[in-house]
Amino acid sequence: MLSVVRQNVVDLPTKLSLSYFWCGGFMMSSFLMIQIASGVILSFIYVADSAMSFGCVLDFTSEGLFVWLVRYMHIWGVSFMFVLFFVHMGRALYYSSYSKLGVWNVGFILYLLMMAEAFLGYILPWHQMSYWAATVLTSMLNSIPLVGGSLYKFIVGGFSVTNVTLVRVFSAHVCLAFIILGASVVHLFYLHKGGSNNPLFMSGGYSDVVLFHGFFTNKDGFVLLLLLFLCASLMMFSPDIVLDVESYIQADPLVTPISMKPEWYFLAFYAMLRSVESKVGGLVLVIVFLFLLWLPSFNSSCSYSLGRQLVFWSSVALFFLLGYLGACHPEAPFVLISKLSSLLMVLFLAMFKGLWVIPYSGGVPRLSY
Repeated sequence: MLSVVRQNVVDLPTKLSLSYFWCGGFMMSSFLMIQIASGVILSFIYVADSAMSFGCVLDFTSEGLFVWLVRYMHIWGVSFMFVLFFVHMGRALYYSSYSKLGVWNVGFILYLLMMAEAFLGYILPWHQMSYWAATVLTSMLNSIPLVGGSLYKFIVGGFSVTNVTLVRVFSAHVCLAFIILGASVVHLFYLHKGGSNNPLFMSGGYSDVVLFHGFFTNKDGFVLLLLLFLCASLMMFSPDIVLDVESYIQADPLVTPISMKPEWYFLAFYAMLRSVESKVGGLVLVIVFLFLLWLPSFNSSCSYSLGRQLVFWSSVALFFLLGYLGACHPEAPFVLISKLSSLLMVLFLAMFKGLWVIPYSGGVPRLSY
């Protein structure tokens, strides 16, 4: 066991040119450990019951400083993980890391699992927004032809979101956390097997490498301390800034919130779903976007190509715009802008993955500028 750790952490040959953008994996792994530890503690005192869950979660803040810290560390940890995930995936897209199939495929599966895990955790407090978010999202399953009705009853546990749904969500939330942990180990295995990309696009070899421990452990440790300090500062001075006002209202099936919106890391996808009048159409649009985001290709142009940078940063700007539109009321002109932005987003992603492509020959692609 010690030899495995030494080979994969201490004596691992690593490219010297890797910048701080390559610290994302270690940061997410660290926050994942924090999330699992805090989640296990909260699972001991959480009650999965529609009549008691809301009061149970609110009591976390008055039971003592330790439970308060654990709960808000769990809340803020999700936001930090998604910020790191977006930066990590953006860096992978920018430097064409999706050409490394094993690492990219497992990493994208991790992203999907993370979104599912975050949504399941969002339901557990059983406040107004979480209840109606579960109701709206699960209702989309009914729109799926042929198997939609059966799939809805299987997941929800009945004809609507009830206490049965909450118990299933709690169980799935706990189990999925350890599945994500296992997938992270597989992701790390493929990373060390196939190697990482680098900002200079240098081919494999040992001409410019250093041992991981000493140089990169100091860089990763420095960034981790900065992020933990930022997280602690936000927890102490603005603990509820990432929570919606509806988070302090108990779920009521008879009262629909005036403005429904998910957490900030789902807003772009929410804007895509709302931009199409049909539920199936919005779901298909999101699936197409995720498919293009995953689609691996072999680019002959590196990140310093002006045309490729233009397409990439236009896609990033559209993603931020969709995030803003997802928080707006579904009315004119926001719906129309969301529809145009969603179509442009899909178009730019197709261009980014489809242009500058050369056939894969098993060797190292030649870079063109």
